[in-house]
Amino acid sequence: MKQFARKRFWLLIVAAVPIVYLVVGYVVLPALWAHREHEPGLASLPMVTRTGAGIPGDALNVGLVGNNEDVLRAMHAANWIPADPITLRSSIEIVGSVLLDRPYHDAPVSPLYYDGKKEQLAFEKPDGTSADRRHHVRLWLVLEKGTDGRPVWLGSITFDRGVGLSHDTGQITHHIAPNIDAERDLLMRDLREAGMVQAFFQISGIGPTLFGRNGEGDRYYTDGEIDVARLVVDGSRRTEPPATLPVPPLIALKDQIWRGASNAVGQ
Repeated sequence: MKQFARKRFWLLIVAAVPIVYLVVGYVVLPALWAHREHEPGLASLPMVTRTGAGIPGDALNVGLVGNNEDVLRAMHAANWIPADPITLRSSIEIVGSVLLDRPYHDAPVSPLYYDGKKEQLAFEKPDGTSADRRHHVRLWLVLEKGTDGRPVWLGSITFDRGVGLSHDTGQITHHIAPNIDAERDLLMRDLREAGMVQAFFQISGIGPTLFGRNGEGDRYYTDGEIDVARLVVDGSRRTEPPATLPVPPLIALKDQIWRGASNAVGQ
């Protein structure tokens, strides 16, 4: 009897192998690949930035489609301010802003690197009086021409919740809030409300991450998706709602499960 049970068990295993292969090969993987097909040129790119010392930095979590002028006009319409370059003067100003609690709405951001390049554009949105609390995004040009013939940018957006010492280097730095998905959603909402988006879609980023650490040792968590906004051309405000390209069912299911897990971790 036991021998018959063992044979039956192995027969079930053997029968299950081709079924699993068919499901993975013809359902799971195509669905995951379709998630990237809106911009296939991004499929093989790394999705994490680096510090100047080569330490993994912030995760990429946003994207924009449009030329340099499209991006500048869209961010201006959404009330995001270009960050000053780092100079002696701007460094002194940001210290004074934090210590004296005075405004500096275009304060510089520390550099991060992607594919060996420092961010080409950086924007911020103040939260409070001084520069110690702010939303900010860094952007890198990753494709000269995407599927609609315009450049594609990937970016990392986080919220600076205060100033302190780096957990890794001991240097004075901004510390980020852990929920970077909330920052991604904020930027996409601001662009939509400003009428600057033709369409939204998602691509796969670093994947679900509950206990990530950036280059300063700050914790973050994310569902691992990158929200991309296809911007209007020449800043021409769109009055109708932007289109939203659907995500594959497996990604939608993963995101539902993720929201429960991240809410528990975020408490």
